[in-house]
Amino acid sequence: MYVSRGAARRAARARASAAVLGAALLLAACSSSKDPKQEGGGDKAGAGITQQPKEADPFWVNPDGNAAKQVASYRKSGKDDEAGQIRKIAQQPTGEWIGPENPEQEARGFTEAADKAGRTALLVLYNIPHRDCGQYSQGGAADGNAYRTWIDGVAAGIGDRSATVILEPDAVLHLVDGCTKDEFHEERYDLLTGAVEKLKSLKNTKVYLDAGNAGWGHPDQIFEPLQWAGIAKADGFSVNVSNFYSTKDSITYGKQLSAKVGNKHFVIDTSRNGNGPYKEGDENERWCNPPGRALGESPTTKTADPLVDAYLWVKRPGESDGECKGGPKAGEWWPTYALKLAEASTP
Repeated sequence: MYVSRGAARRAARARASAAVLGAALLLAACSSSKDPKQEGGGDKAGAGITQQPKEADPFWVNPDGNAAKQVASYRKSGKDDEAGQIRKIAQQPTGEWIGPENPEQEARGFTEAADKAGRTALLVLYNIPHRDCGQYSQGGAADGNAYRTWIDGVAAGIGDRSATVILEPDAVLHLVDGCTKDEFHEERYDLLTGAVEKLKSLKNTKVYLDAGNAGWGHPDQIFEPLQWAGIAKADGFSVNVSNFYSTKDSITYGKQLSAKVGNKHFVIDTSRNGNGPYKEGDENERWCNPPGRALGESPTTKTADPLVDAYLWVKRPGESDGECKGGPKAGEWWPTYALKLAEASTP
């Protein structure tokens, strides 16, 4: 089992909440009378959440996410210290995972809200057929045609607005590790190349095809599959999605892989890698709600290497990886774990 599967378990629940939130954001973006350039973009949570400085962090902060609601709840209860800790999460942009039912509506809602705040939406697409090899987040689109229709909906929702897309966590990795059955390989490559081409036809959309993490194997094992999946037409690839490997190790892995795929740039998920990976307990469960972890570098386009386009929080810190170590179902907000992540991180 490869530890990157944490992304899969988390996303199963994230899709359900995204559908509701996307619709709400669409209404907010269409009906708000506020100045489109106003910082914050509509803080319904009442947590005083604003956008980060655009020159270093151009990505949109959702002012009504789970962390923002937790900040507001703590403030209402007089728990100012706890509110201050969770604000470390609420104040940063995180990925919005597009659900299976209303892709156009959700993509439009997120990108319009981001555009209204003068920022770029960070979207995660996770709906490939035969997803997660029958494990915790099994499913995805019913077939290839359903997936193509879904991608068309996402693209229509984004339109000409600015978006950065993380495309299909684990999809290429599971072609390499033997998890996805051989009979599905040709279709998956076709779907991924088609998705890259469709999304890159948009005026202001960047696409990063997911490429695993520093702990699962070696770049020699995945560079050809990435090429077959359309990396040449993408802006680059993503590493460490929903994982805990250090930024240093992720840069090393990414640069080795980049050299094999035309020196493509890449992005790193730094959401929870502040203390690196967990090395205790059951090896097969180390990825799932590991204790003692911390928030990593804040999202930014000012990185330690010219090949790294951005540090991103693709995984939303504070949402459970699954029902392990006392956690709730995958993707559900877990205030206790969120607080520990924040308390263990640098101010």
